[in-house]
Amino acid sequence: MHTFSLKTKILFTLVTLSFGSQSSLAALPDTLILDYAYYAPTSLLVKEQKLLEKALPKTEIKWVFSQGSNRSLEYLNIDSLDFSSTTGLAAALSRANGSPIKTVYIQSQPEWTALVVAKNSPIKSLKDLKGKKTAATKGTDPFLFTLQALETAGLNKKEVQLVHLQDPDGKTALERGQVDAWAGLDPLMAAAQI
Repeated sequence: MHTFSLKTKILFTLVTLSFGSQSSLAALPDTLILDYAYYAPTSLLVKEQKLLEKALPKTEIKWVFSQGSNRSLEYLNIDSLDFSSTTGLAAALSRANGSPIKTVYIQSQPEWTALVVAKNSPIKSLKDLKGKKTAATKGTDPFLFTLQALETAGLNKKEVQLVHLQDPDGKTALERGQVDAWAGLDPLMAAAQI
């Protein structure tokens, strides 16, 4: 995408602004579009506290909700976003498939993922997932985690019913008993546990 050089300048400007230098303000666009998502707590914090709006008062900040890394990358690839949040696997797959994305920030120790079951579920081990419905967003870290977890129990993806749902939909499906397990991300997992 031809706008990456401008986006790189914007990021540089955001970083320099956070350290007190305002020499790059002339390079800022009139509008900056970012996604926010439940799987990306940093984006929720930046949006909720209006950190960009405060740092860039002359730039209109627009926020787009994305339910999963795959959606945020789709939005980025069709130029509907200037910056998007994504999990590592989704970004790697997107780059491997030819998307000209660049990583500008990595959260070093995020709450990654887990397999969640209902409170009264008879599922007590990974082996108990055999023949059961398990929700995860295809092409994301929770999906890969699910496949790796199944492998450690001697199961393959054909021995479970993988249901491809975005994280919020996976949480809802688990709560409604439509799936037996769900691989998601915080803060949705924490909300489900509560």
